[in-house]
Amino acid sequence: MRKREKINWLKKLRRIKNWQKIYHLVLIPVYKEPLEILEASISSIKKSNYPKSRMIIVLSYEERAGRETEKNVFMLKKKFGKDFFKFSLTCHPKDLEGEIPGHGSNDAWASRFAKEKIIDPLSIPYENVIVSFFDADTVVFPQYFSCLTYHYLTSLDPCRTSFQPIPLYINNIWQSPAFSRIFAFSSTFWHTMNQERPEKLITFSSHAMSFKALVEVGFKQKNVVSDDSRIFWQCFFNYDGNYRVQPLFYPISMDANCAKSTLKTAVNIYRQQRRWAYGVAEIPYFLFGCLKNKRVPFLKKLFLGFDLLEGHWSWATASLIIFLLSWAPIFLGGSKFSQTLLSYNLPIMTSRILTIATFGIIFNCYLSIILLPPKPPNYGRHKYLLFAFSWILLPVIMIVFSALPALEAQTRLMLGKYMGFWPTEKTR
Repeated sequence: MRKREKINWLKKLRRIKNWQKIYHLVLIPVYKEPLEILEASISSIKKSNYPKSRMIIVLSYEERAGRETEKNVFMLKKKFGKDFFKFSLTCHPKDLEGEIPGHGSNDAWASRFAKEKIIDPLSIPYENVIVSFFDADTVVFPQYFSCLTYHYLTSLDPCRTSFQPIPLYINNIWQSPAFSRIFAFSSTFWHTMNQERPEKLITFSSHAMSFKALVEVGFKQKNVVSDDSRIFWQCFFNYDGNYRVQPLFYPISMDANCAKSTLKTAVNIYRQQRRWAYGVAEIPYFLFGCLKNKRVPFLKKLFLGFDLLEGHWSWATASLIIFLLSWAPIFLGGSKFSQTLLSYNLPIMTSRILTIATFGIIFNCYLSIILLPPKPPNYGRHKYLLFAFSWILLPVIMIVFSALPALEAQTRLMLGKYMGFWPTEKTR
């Protein structure tokens, strides 16, 4: 990632013939986010080094968000409207039939709006448009769009490829409580590692794809919670398995989960994780898709299906298994088991495993510090020590804020207690 940040992507891009034909369509759904967060996101796009004459910004604000949100987006239109090729606003109506209110339905509305009101009237070829799905708090790094365009134009099949940057949850990391910081960095490290496994990579949060592919699959589905992964599976089955995610190894940044109080932050992290874990609903979608589409190669079905199943199973159980490993067998095994050699060795083996894992926590601590944005002037150096010692909380955090919400989400799906989309509160 550090190497990719140092490359002059615009210089590399200029060596490609007709690179200027590429337009960027940026979709930003808005729901009660503070003006300062939205302004920071759009300012980062304005500061990027890709020509603004080839950038289309669409702010799609929710009608149910109220007058304050509408007022904010019109203020942004007034401030940034002349900085881009197109800067459009659209209101996503509430209570539309067949929709789950949330990110996915908003993106679907904004995509259709962009097609009908901007792209079609200007006769821009769909394959010349890269659409980026951003969150309201997404801040792009200066060369993001140049890096994305370069990879799009050099991809073997750009219209059958999604492009995934590395999400760094660091925008407000200095103001976040300790457990929120640790969780934010844990998510960052997980998605960073996933970039090294492109054969398993599925779109998550802020990502980009060809507008041509988006139109051909009928836009995002409006009645799902986990829309970011669903659009990948839509394309995967539509193109008979000939669809992939290409890692960019280039970062964007977003907010750590932080509310106005510590207790509220804890509740919000739990609810956010429960929503993410509700992506387990993709398993039946994937399985039914495999049954219906016989043209997807069997080995690809097997490989991706196993990874999807194992990933959600581990999400809900791994932390609990590690926690219970040393003492549960002894407690449940009774007096006979306590007299066995395995009973004697089990605590020793577990201790060694956890000692090795401790080195991993130390390394995570080091990585989190070097990824920190510049320290605000009003914070002392002791803040770095607090960051370091916060990693002691990791075992508890992984149980309370990862395994338990995943178990709840999976249980809700199993019992038919279906969830809607819960928008994460944004504060700074």
